[in-house]
Order: sequence, then structure tokens, then C-alpha cells
Amino acid sequence: MKKKKLNLKDLNPNSEKEHSHDDGHNHGSEPNNFKAYIPAIISFIMLIVGIALDYFDVAFFKDWIRIIWYSIAYLPVGFPVLKEGWNSIKKGDVFTEFFLMSIATIGAFIIGEYPEGVAVMLFYAVGELFQNAAVNRAKSNIKALLDVRPNEALVYRNNDFISVNPETVEIGEKVQVRVGEKVPLDGILLSDKGSFNTAALTGESKPNTISKSEKVFAGSINLDGVIEIETTKEFKDSSIARILDMVQNATARKSKTELFIRKFARIYTPIVVFLAIGVTFLPYFFVDDYVFRDWLYRALIFLVISCPCALVISIPLGYFGGLGAASKNGILFKGASFLDAMTKINTLVMDKTGTVTKGVFKIKEVKAIGWEETEFMKYLMAMEEQSTHPIAKAILEYKADGEDFNATEVSEIAGKGLKGIVNGKSVLVGNKTLMTANNIEVAKETNSIVESIVLVAIDKKFAGYVVIADELKEDAKETIINLRKVGITTIMMLSGDKDSITQKVASELNIKQAKGGLLPEDKLNEVEILKKNSENKIAFIGDGINDAPVLAASDVGIAMGGLGSDVAIETADVIIQTDQPSKVIRAIQISRSTRKIVWQNIGLAFGVKVIVLILGAGGLATMWEAVFADVGVALLAILNAVRLQKMNWD
Repeated sequence: MKKKKLNLKDLNPNSEKEHSHDDGHNHGSEPNNFKAYIPAIISFIMLIVGIALDYFDVAFFKDWIRIIWYSIAYLPVGFPVLKEGWNSIKKGDVFTEFFLMSIATIGAFIIGEYPEGVAVMLFYAVGELFQNAAVNRAKSNIKALLDVRPNEALVYRNNDFISVNPETVEIGEKVQVRVGEKVPLDGILLSDKGSFNTAALTGESKPNTISKSEKVFAGSINLDGVIEIETTKEFKDSSIARILDMVQNATARKSKTELFIRKFARIYTPIVVFLAIGVTFLPYFFVDDYVFRDWLYRALIFLVISCPCALVISIPLGYFGGLGAASKNGILFKGASFLDAMTKINTLVMDKTGTVTKGVFKIKEVKAIGWEETEFMKYLMAMEEQSTHPIAKAILEYKADGEDFNATEVSEIAGKGLKGIVNGKSVLVGNKTLMTANNIEVAKETNSIVESIVLVAIDKKFAGYVVIADELKEDAKETIINLRKVGITTIMMLSGDKDSITQKVASELNIKQAKGGLLPEDKLNEVEILKKNSENKIAFIGDGINDAPVLAASDVGIAMGGLGSDVAIETADVIIQTDQPSKVIRAIQISRSTRKIVWQNIGLAFGVKVIVLILGAGGLATMWEAVFADVGVALLAILNAVRLQKMNWD
């Protein structure tokens, strides 16, 4: 999969690069820069003064002085639009909002309606300032990521820690992070423990405490003591760089609604231009008291109203607001199209390990037969010290008082377990097949245990067993309940783990359809069967490399971004940074709210425009109503889109 090169300047709040939307609107500097307001302020003051001089019929304010005054008031806000219109025409794109506003306002000047001509451009400029402010508000959550982008790394080189650029640090180097500093690269913790603020990465304000050898992510802030990490990725592949890359690409991916509106605007705009020409000249053949100036004025109103600003501005802004709201909640959509797709999901397929379970094995039960539990566990732990299996790691977390035992002559029996000598006694540790092969009879109660079980024999006698189980995530049960409440009609669990374990977990979560013991191609086949029903809109949640094919095949692929593999994260359409399955509910809520607001804006824009178009053609609306129908509706739509940033999703 070809990745777009990350360009941090595109999102850097201090970048001098001008921000411009795909609709051609060039907004120049940030809205908090006072210079951005100067043109609108000048035009506004001159317009108000001009209207006052007209109202009081001041003697000197006549003829050429009046024309020059309003022309000067027009230029600060009108010239940028005229320039954009001309540039668009040179590129072969004639029928843009810039062209419409240019001919409408110039026409207003030709028929002597100077204040209206200035007002159209002035309110458009004000609308642009509002839009720019709204865009930057929506981007504030994304820019917050840049605030935690590390600027330096203390790397151990030549027997000392030296400060270097994080981009120069290589995999496997030791990095020191002091209290209050940002972790510069992804790595594993070398210190005994550490506490980190991961809010910028996950959206969670609660500190995250981890232990030695666990993962630490770039962009986290060290909260407690000096710690050391060993880097596992280069800076360009770190979690913070990956997030920035995904967010940047997301804003460039258009939803179907956005693309449709843009295409529609390009069709209906020239139609309106020709209708305006018809409004100007056709009444000559049907109206007895035809006055060219009156009908031209109506046509100019018609042109101003037809400007598609409210649509081409507020709709992308609505999706941008949705992307920003999601990132604030630790959810990264790789494009606006996936916001749309998420609203249609009615079928959810999920992996088990690492998705609804923690993916970390824990001792669930210890049963010693003929031995004290502590002594029994010391025999077992002495053997498991020789193993790197995740189950061995779980067993070694057991706290046994007294001196540890040592194992010798340990050998692995493939697919069965371990054998060795501990304290002069022969020890077997493994599964039932190992016990059977050595003629050791195990307790019958072990037959009913579905979780992973480690059987132990000491001196050729069955000594007991340990049950190892993966824990459910805290929010797993609540997630399944709430998924049904938000309209997910089908929930299925597919796992590579043993079918008995899969069925047990599914039963705990009240999931009716579950299959275990599946290979990646088996999972894919199950999803393909579901896809044969065109009514099924499928989302798949997973975290492993083996989930990548299904993530790609689903309508929406959702990956757990904390524990998930790089392949899964790269393939997925939506990333859950916190690894909480309940975030899927939040993603659905944000997607539906975004779509609702977008369609509210579409309805508002079309409804008001149609009404004022009819009134304008009938001579019942003035240029001021036209200004409201254009810029006013755009402002209302922008304010509506900004609501996404203020919504409470709890």
C-alpha cells in the first residue's frame, strides 16, 4: 500500500503556508491575525458612512464622488473575489461563485445600486472570516497533536545522554525521558514503571501507568520520575507521526455527499446564469411596461442568490468538524467517506483477543493435588522460566514466598509442553497429550475446563493444574448492549482461538453467533458470506495481522490502535486509539450527528435559496434579501457545523 508522505507543515499552526479549501476559497492568514480583518473593517466603515451620507442627502456626496467613495469601499473585499473569478476563468472554470458575485456586484454598480454591490462583497468577506474561524476551531484538536510532537531526544551515546533530533534516533537506542517531557519515539520501558499522560494520542485524560518491558508511545508525557526506554521504531513510523499522517490524509478524502454537491453546484450554476439572462430579456416580449433596469436588478439578485457558497463551504466544514470531534475522542477516521459509511452499519463482526478481551493472560485458578499451592507453583515456575510463551509469562507473575526453585535439563516437546528436573524430581508441564504420552492420569475435572490449562506432573504423578484465561475488557459487555441500542442488528464473533473459549466469551457477552479456531482465510470467508446479502453493511473490529484481510474486505474496517499490529492499523478505515470497544459506539454517534448536520445544512441552503429566488424573480426581494440567502445562510450553516465541536458524547 503506497503511503502519502507526511508533511507536517500542512498542519503546523505556525506554518506560513496559506490555507485554502478545495472550493477555491483562499483564506490567507489565520483569523486571530488582526490583519485578516482590516479589509472588512475598512469596507464596513465606508459603507456605513456612505449610507448615512445618502440618507441625509449631503450635498457634496453626489455623482463621481459617490461612485469613487463606494468603489473604494468595494475594492478591499471585492478585489480578492474578482481576482479569484478571473483566475478560475483562465483555468477554464467559468461558472463559479466568484464569477456570479463579480458580475452581480459590477452589475449593481452599473445600475447605480452601489451600497448593495458593496454589501454583497462585504458580507461574503465576513462569511469567509467566520468560516476560517470555524475551520480552525475544528482543527484545534488536530493541532493539539502537534503541540506534543517531540522536539528532542536524550539518547545514550558514548557513555552519556546527549540531546539530538528525534528523527536521527535509530531502533534499539536507549532514550531518557525526564518528568514533564514528551516521549520522543515509540519503545519499550526499561525502567520498573512509569506514568504517562496520553490524552493527545487516545483522548483519555486519565494517566496511564505501565510496567517494565511494556510499550510506550511517542507523544506521551512522562508524569513521574526519570525513565528510560529502548526505541522500537524510527520517528517517521512512531505513533504520533502515524496519527498526523492519517489525519492529514483524512481531510483530503471526500465523502460521496461532498462530491455530489460539488458536481451539482457546477451544473446548476450555469443554469442559473442563463435563467438570469432570461429574467433580464424575456419579459420584454410579455410585459407591457418593461423597464430594462428593473429586470436587470432582478436578474442580479437572482445571480447573488444562486451562489453555492453555503453548500460548498458548510458541507466540507461539517465533515471536518466530525473528523475533529472524533480525533478529540481518540477515534481516527481515515476520511470523510468513512464517516458516511459508519452511519449505515447494521452488522458488526469482531475478533476476540485484543478486541473484546485484554489480550493478556492471567492466572484464573490454581489447583494443587497432594502439594501445597506455593510449593507446587515453585516447581511450575522453575520450568516456565525457560519458556517465552505468553502463558509462561502469566504463570511467572504468581507471587510465591521463599526461595525460588531452579530447573535443569529442560527440553521442549513440540506441541505438548516441557520436561525437566527441579530439586531432583522429574517434572512435566504441558497439555493433556503430554500427560497421556507419559501414562499419567489427570483429574477428570480438567475435561470440563474450556480455558487454557497447564497440567503438571511431578515424579510421574499428576500434581495439579493452572487455568489461564484472557480477561474481558471493562467496557466489553456494555458495548454489546449499546451496539444493539444504536441499531446494530447482527453481532458476530470470529476468532483464531479455540472454539470452546470463543463460545464461552461470546456467551458472557450475549453474542449469539460465534466461531473459533479460524484461520485468516476462514474469517474472510465468513464475512464474504455476510456480504452476499446486499442489505448487510458490515464493520469488522480487529487488532492482529491475521485480521488485515477482513478489515480490507469490510465496508468499514476498525482497528485497535494501541495494541493493534501495524498491518491492521494500516489496512483499517477507522482507528480506536484507546483500544476500548465502547469507542465504536462513540464513532457511530459522531458519524450520525455529522451526517445529520450536513443534511440540515443542505436543506437550509436549498430551502432559503428557492424561496428568495422566486421572490427575486417576481420583484419582491431586494439585493439585501439576496445577501442573506447567500452569505447569511452560509453563516448559519457554518454555526450549525461548529455544534459538532460542542456536543457532549457521554
